[in-house]
Amino acid sequence: MISKRSRRWRALWLVLAWPVALVGVGWGALALWIDGPTERWLAGLLAGGLVVGCVALLTLVRPLGRGALAALLALAAVVAWWLAIPPSNDRDWSPDVSRLPRAAIAGNRVTIENVRNFDYRPETDYTERWETRTYDLDHLQGVDLFLSFWGPTLIAHTIASWEFDDGPPLAISIETRKEKGETYSAVRGFFRQYEVYYVVADERDLIRLRTNYRGERTYLYRMRMPPEQARAILLEYLREVNYLAEQPRWYNALTHNCTTTIRHHAQQVAAGRPWDWRILANGRLDELGYERGQIDTSLPFPELKVRSDITARAKAADAALDFSIRIREGLPGMHPSLPGK
Repeated sequence: MISKRSRRWRALWLVLAWPVALVGVGWGALALWIDGPTERWLAGLLAGGLVVGCVALLTLVRPLGRGALAALLALAAVVAWWLAIPPSNDRDWSPDVSRLPRAAIAGNRVTIENVRNFDYRPETDYTERWETRTYDLDHLQGVDLFLSFWGPTLIAHTIASWEFDDGPPLAISIETRKEKGETYSAVRGFFRQYEVYYVVADERDLIRLRTNYRGERTYLYRMRMPPEQARAILLEYLREVNYLAEQPRWYNALTHNCTTTIRHHAQQVAAGRPWDWRILANGRLDELGYERGQIDTSLPFPELKVRSDITARAKAADAALDFSIRIREGLPGMHPSLPGK
């Protein structure tokens, strides 16, 4: 006879196991549908077969543990297949991500190939301009963080930009590398659909594209860190840039995105800060930075946020050569030297 205690544990196990099992089966079905065969009928057949098979195993096979083990093995096979899907640098890429940047580091000087500096008319009509630029790390002043919102306020796109006192800033945005005709999907971003791409660019390209042509609202904050730490993070970025030129990686909207990757680079050169939910809900990243003293705290946070909105400034500056100067003038916490002078 089964004791009351055993029955309670069994009931608790069922309550906890079923949601986990349903999430696992749902993920596996989506993985087969999205990343599976290009023939939609075959992908649908595999996805549907996984769902029907796992539900049948969990509901019909007894004892329950035997059915759960069989379903787990089926899911494990899907995971093993999914993890083995290789990324590639050899696809028919969209022109704005067609060239991979590379960095040559010699002492204090960094020379970067394929710095993007496009001139846009509308967003999809542009004059391509890929440049080779050299930066002197002894002239690095600090690093800034852009938060750009296209819709929901809990999610933003993050861009890091390094300021030099002898030339324009160097902006780097971690994005998806899309093929010609491909658009970004939030759901597909959780699967193996996009390789990760580091856009190494002039701010007149990268920031103006979002504020002036995509209609995004963008905020700019100076990070409180010594130049030597900003330098170390930049070099860490550039090492990844060179790695991706040889060995592509998959982008993932949850684990390998524009914000989690910034945190990873920062942790490589300094002690990591505790995890916080706002690292995923990165539209609140400025609030987190304020609480941790990583951005200017001389003003109440609501006032700082209002003053850090550079959308109107960027639209007014447009293609001006002093774009980076004009979007920074008077912002709290900015270095007194002007970029690009």
